Amino acid sequence: MTKEINKKILADFQQNLNQDATNNVLKNSVAQVGLYGASEDPEVKTKLNPIFNIEINTGKVSNQKRSGRCWLFAALNSLRTEFALKNNLKDFELSQNYLSFWDRLEKSNLFLQNVLATADLPIEDRKVNTLFSHPNGDGGFWQYAANLIQKYGVVPSYVMPETAASDNTTEFNAVLNKMLRKNGIELRDMVKKGIAQKQIDQRVEEMLSEVYKLCVYSFGQPPKDFELSLRTDSDKLIEEESITPKEFLKQYFTINLDDYAIIENSPQTSKQYDQVYTIDLTGNIVGGKVDKFLNLPIERLRDLSIQQLKGNDLVWFGNDVSKESDRKNGYLLGNLYQYDKLLGIDTKIEKGLALDYKEAEVSHAMTLTGVNLVKGQPNRWKVENSWGEANGEKGYFLMDQKWFENNIYEVIINKKYLTDKELAEFNSEPIVLPAWDSLS
Repeated sequence: MTKEINKKILADFQQNLNQDATNNVLKNSVAQVGLYGASEDPEVKTKLNPIFNIEINTGKVSNQKRSGRCWLFAALNSLRTEFALKNNLKDFELSQNYLSFWDRLEKSNLFLQNVLATADLPIEDRKVNTLFSHPNGDGGFWQYAANLIQKYGVVPSYVMPETAASDNTTEFNAVLNKMLRKNGIELRDMVKKGIAQKQIDQRVEEMLSEVYKLCVYSFGQPPKDFELSLRTDSDKLIEEESITPKEFLKQYFTINLDDYAIIENSPQTSKQYDQVYTIDLTGNIVGGKVDKFLNLPIERLRDLSIQQLKGNDLVWFGNDVSKESDRKNGYLLGNLYQYDKLLGIDTKIEKGLALDYKEAEVSHAMTLTGVNLVKGQPNRWKVENSWGEANGEKGYFLMDQKWFENNIYEVIINKKYLTDKELAEFNSEPIVLPAWDSLS
């Protein structure tokens, strides 16, 4: 039986509030500067000295602007850093727009194929509902970027620069998703009517042709080949009269994306450590590699990240950037805001439960570019973000170890750093989680 809020209860609330004179002062403070401003702990920030005893020399940060392509920006940062260091070209940047084009076309095809695969299920089915809730978006994961790079290659940013639509994907997403939902309804109806598969396949191609046109209008026409012309910081000219994106990748980059594994930290009762998982309906390319991950304790993610940084290799990581962060100053600190003390409450939720009950999510991707070790243990990390130079220290963020433990959920690690047991586990058949899993 429920109990409504009545006048008596409200009077008690008011009386309890008035009993402590400091509440009036705190009320004024919160009203003026907000909850975070009133509860920010100034002492926490003094512990973050922006000096690191392990650091990779990276260049100017990129800017995803009003798009959800952080996963792609972070992945391309690893490639561009390798190219920049090898060729003495510090601020070199690869075209995110080029791969975004192919990502949206490939995701559209995957959506339509998934619609056909689930066409016999009722619309009320949770799998179908999940599918139509998010037909196509600009979000993604590391494996999505790896799939795109391996299939389509890469190009420098000048070859396919950003557009108004790629910088702000809101309108594009709205139009594309409306198109795809309409297409999905039509395909389900065709299956229900028993239309021949050959006719269905032809219709899917027509639908994809319309998506292709929308992508060209919005992002530009991706090149089949391009003129390579770059001048290094030492005034050396790198040039090719004509080269394809895949040739550029093969000839100028040594990184092998198949050498990397997704290492997760999901301390949920529904998931076990030392077990490999994948999530149903995830992916961006039909026939692409499965987006699978090995679940390990956070201490292992920490140690593997340190090893990789020592090997002069960036670490792509998925995280919940909205928690305990100061975007303007570029702080990621475990106890940045003391609103529990301010309000006299306890809002702490264990990491696994936070995932279970939607308090936490993998909302962003960045790269680790440095770490400071004291007696072998990390006390702070250097983070390359993709929000432009106006945030943090010219786009770089500072993170403490507590934030790492509380808010990092996955890191991309070269398999050479895994133990034989971990590698065998990663190569085993994954358990398939439902499409609505908290990590999707």
